[in-house]
Formats: sequence, structure tokens, C-alpha cells
Amino acid sequence: MDYSTQMEAARKGLITAEMKAVAGKENIDVEQLREAVAAGRVAIPANINHKSLDPCGIGQGLKTKVNVNLGVSKDCCDTEMELEKVRLAVELKGDAVMDLSCFGKTEEFRRKLIEMCPLAVGTVPVYDATGFYDKDLKEISVEDFFGVVEKHAQDGVDFMTIHAGINRETAARFRKNPRLTNIVSRGGALLFAWMVHNQQENPFYQYYDRLLDICRRYDVTISLGDACRPGCLADATDASQIQELIVLGELTLRAWERDVQVMIEGPGHMALNEIAPNMLLEKKLCHGAPFYVLGPLVTDIAPGYDHITSAIGGALAGASGADFLCYVTPAEHLRLPTADDMREGLIAARIAAHAADIAKGIPGAREWDDKMSEARRKLDWGKMCELAIDPEKFMRYREESKPELEDSCTMCGKMCAVRNMNSVL
Repeated sequence: MDYSTQMEAARKGLITAEMKAVAGKENIDVEQLREAVAAGRVAIPANINHKSLDPCGIGQGLKTKVNVNLGVSKDCCDTEMELEKVRLAVELKGDAVMDLSCFGKTEEFRRKLIEMCPLAVGTVPVYDATGFYDKDLKEISVEDFFGVVEKHAQDGVDFMTIHAGINRETAARFRKNPRLTNIVSRGGALLFAWMVHNQQENPFYQYYDRLLDICRRYDVTISLGDACRPGCLADATDASQIQELIVLGELTLRAWERDVQVMIEGPGHMALNEIAPNMLLEKKLCHGAPFYVLGPLVTDIAPGYDHITSAIGGALAGASGADFLCYVTPAEHLRLPTADDMREGLIAARIAAHAADIAKGIPGAREWDDKMSEARRKLDWGKMCELAIDPEKFMRYREESKPELEDSCTMCGKMCAVRNMNSVL
């Protein structure tokens, strides 16, 4: 093979099998895609050891992608349930899954996940470090951190969230600018605490070139984590968040110098009117790198309904330039999600992504809606079910409330406007 990473191949003018697959899915010219990968505007997370991967592209000009979080915790350590969530993520047409397991020795689960999952797989290695080594956080060494990163890369992880931007300078900015909810990123808080306990620089920042060596060897895409993402509306677009974003932009260029693909992670909680400016800021400061957002959640008052608050923010973020949405479930802030929570969260995020694609003018996005509208005009309930983003719910609602007239529903019956207009015209 004449290249180590998708980016290196693209810069050499080579078109990989992964590029061909992505271009086919996106219905775009493969040469156009190659140029975008070479420039860093598109990433194709594709670890050389993930043999079951059906690759997807994330970035400018492509469909807005959706990630599904899963994984075990100390209180909910049912690996079979999490593997069932993986199957559901594939069935419901997610684009990626992230294993956020934070308890025990998770290697066996991660390997099963990568073996069975055709979606891009992401992890946050710092979550795994305490369980893998069975040590307190402050006792974990620099070698320990990089050992876990190397292990995840060897296992076939396609993209890793690495909170390299929370360096001493960013931490000092955070201390000078108090927040309502402090640092809410789990990985960011762990590294901040490690830095305080050990009076050392963030190892992923200090030894960033070592991280790049690992990522280049296995073609792991770095998802530069936002340790200072806002955890409430009051903390959005503050000094800490922007300081870190500046650092992430600098780290992006250093990765690209080594032909390592990059995504940037973003907010978080944020008022509607701040979303579009934040998308512009990321694209400017991070040189057009793909943007991966958690939500954003547009209000803080809706525990139990945060799949809705995030879908509202995700649609606007995607329409304004975000490339990758991390789903949020109704269980956000409350518990580990169940399979039902996951279904609700994934469908909500897919709706948001599709709405964004329509606004961005992604080729073929509007066609889906037009086909649904035609089926509705014809009162073709079978076709409507086939086109529905969640056919199972469509059928269940129809079965639970059967109309007198099969070509109507129990809302309008004979007064159905579509039915009457079809008859008159």
C-alpha cells in the first residue's frame, strides 16, 4: 500500500476503496471527494484493522451524519444490552457508534463491537484508562494514557475523542472566568483533575506528536474533544470555550502536516441565536475541519425531553455548517439510556440531520420529502409507511386506531381534505 492514511492517499492523488464507497453513497464525484479529503474538509474514519467497516464520509458537502453513544457503566454493566443497542443502531441507520464504557476491563466488549459493527466506531480512551489499569486517576502515568490509545487503535477504533486542547493555558483561562456549571465534559474533567493532581501539562497536548504517530500508523481519525464545551446556556460562547477552540485549530494543522484526519467537537448547551455564529467560528478557527456537535441543547429545563431540545439545536447547527450530530436521548442527564431511549434519540437526531440537509441543499435530500408528499396525495398508506423514517411507529399508530375508511385516518375520516380534493379534482 502506497499510503498510511486516507488523507495521505488523497494528497497523493490516489482514490481508495473507502473513497469510492463514500462517493457512491453520497452520489458525488469521487475526484471531488478526494480533493475534500486531501484538504481536510472531509474525514473518512477507517482504521486499517476495522475489517467489517462500511465507511462513511463526514464533512463539507456530504449528508449530515449521526452518532450513537453506548457502553457500560458501574451501575449498568450489561454488555449484551449494549451489543443489542449496536444492532439497533445499524437497523435504524445511524452512521457511527461511540463506545463510552467507563467501568471494568472493556476490551472484550470493544472487540466484539468492532467485529460486528459496519458503522464507524469511536471511543474516548481516557474513560478506559482507570478501568484498564485498575488505578486511581492521579496514579495513571503518561505511558498508561498512551498505552490505552495504542490498544484502542490496534483493536480497530476508527475515531478517538482526545481532549488535547485543555492545556495549562486553557485551564488558566477557565480559572479566570468562572462558570455556572464548570467543566461538564467527562474526559475534560478527568484530564483537568489529572493535571491538578500531578502538576503536569496535559500529556495529549505535551506529547501530541506521539499521539499523531499512533493515529497515522492505524489511520485513526482524531476527534479533538471540547473539554470546555458549555454545559448550560449561561456558559455558552465564553472565554474558556473560545480559548480551547483556538488551541484545537492549531492542533488541527499539526495533525494535517502528518496526514492525520481530524474532526472538531463542539457544544453542548447553547441558545438558538448563538448556534450559527458558533458554527462559523469553528469553521474559521479550525480551517474548515468537520464539526461534530453534541446537540446543541437549546434549553436547560427539559430533562426527559432532551432528545427534542437537541434535535432543535442539531437541525440549526447542521443547517449552519455542522457535519456530524451526536444523538441525545430522553435519558440525558438522568440515567444510562435503554434501547427504547436510544430509538427515540436516534430518530430525533436523524430528523434533525435530514432537516439540515434540506436547508444545505444536499443532493437528493429533498427528493425523499417529495416522494412522501406524493404518497400522501395519493393516500397510499403502504408507500407512506415505506418512506417513513420510523416505519415501525407508523404501523403501530395505524394499528392502534383503525379508521372506518381505509384510505383515511381516525382524525378526519370522511372529512379528509386530501380524500375530498382527490374526489373533486
